[in-house]
Amino acid sequence: MRAEISFGKSLIGILFVGLAATGCTTTPKPAATAAKTKQVQPAKVTFNYTKKDRDCLQRAMYFESQHSDEDGYLAVGTVVMNRLTSGAYPPSICGVVAQEKQFAPGVMTREVKPQAETELATAADAILLKGARHPAVKDAMFFHTDGLKFPYNNMHYVTVAGGNAFYEKRDANGMLQTPPPLPAYEVAMNYVLGESMLPPQFEALIPSAVPVPLPAPDPMATASTAQMQITAPVTAPVITPATAPVASPATSIEPEPGMPIAIPIPRPAYDSVMLRGSVAATGG
Repeated sequence: MRAEISFGKSLIGILFVGLAATGCTTTPKPAATAAKTKQVQPAKVTFNYTKKDRDCLQRAMYFESQHSDEDGYLAVGTVVMNRLTSGAYPPSICGVVAQEKQFAPGVMTREVKPQAETELATAADAILLKGARHPAVKDAMFFHTDGLKFPYNNMHYVTVAGGNAFYEKRDANGMLQTPPPLPAYEVAMNYVLGESMLPPQFEALIPSAVPVPLPAPDPMATASTAQMQITAPVTAPVITPATAPVASPATSIEPEPGMPIAIPIPRPAYDSVMLRGSVAATGG
C-alpha cells in the first residue's frame, strides 16, 4: 500500500514539474522588422543664374523662334539649357546666348516687343524654376530655319517648333558627336543677386600654350554665318602704388589649362542652301 502511495506521489510530482516547466516556457518574440532605409537622393549639378541671365534666355527664345509662341520659346530655351549643361559651352546662360556667331544677330541688343513679355516670362520661369524642357527637342543643341536642306549625313532631326528644325549631331553609329547635356532632373538652377560674372564682351580666353584647331565651315551651329574670332587674353589693369605696396607691371589673365572651350561652328550663307521638305513635328 505504501508502495502504491509512494508511486502515486512520484507520478503527481512528475506531472506537476512538467506543468510548471510548461508554464514557464516563453514564446519567442517575433523578429524585429528591418529598419526602413532612407533613400539617398543623388546630388544635383547646380548652375547659378542672375536676372541678366533670365533676360538673355528670354531674348534667345524670342528672336530665334521668330516671335512665335510658347512652344517655340520652350524649344529654343531647351537648346540653351542643353548647351549650358553639356560642358562644351560657356558656363552661364548669357555666355551661351551671347557666344559670337551662334544665335541671331542683335540678340543681346534688339528690342523685345512688350506684348510678348508675358509668354516669355512664363516659358523662362518654367525652365529655370520648374526644370521644364521641350520633350521633342531631346539632346539637340543645334537648329536652323525650317525648310532648308544641307548635304550632311550627321544631322539627326528630332522636331520642328517655332519655325525652326532642331537636330542632334550623330555619327554613323548613332552616337552623339557633342558632349551630351544633363537631364533636367539632374540640374538645379540657383538664383543669385547681382550681374553676370562674365565680362561684357563675353570674350573667349584661350591659353596661348594650348593650340586650338579651328573647324572647317559647317552649317551645324545656331544662327551662324561665319567662324568665331578668337580674342587675345584680357590684359589686367596696372596695379599702382595707391592700391598696392609695390607697383606691378600689367599681367595677362589666362584660364587654367584643360578648361573646356567651345569652338562654334558657323552656318553657311542662305544663298548656298536649298529648300527641303518639312520635318514632322513629332519626329523621333
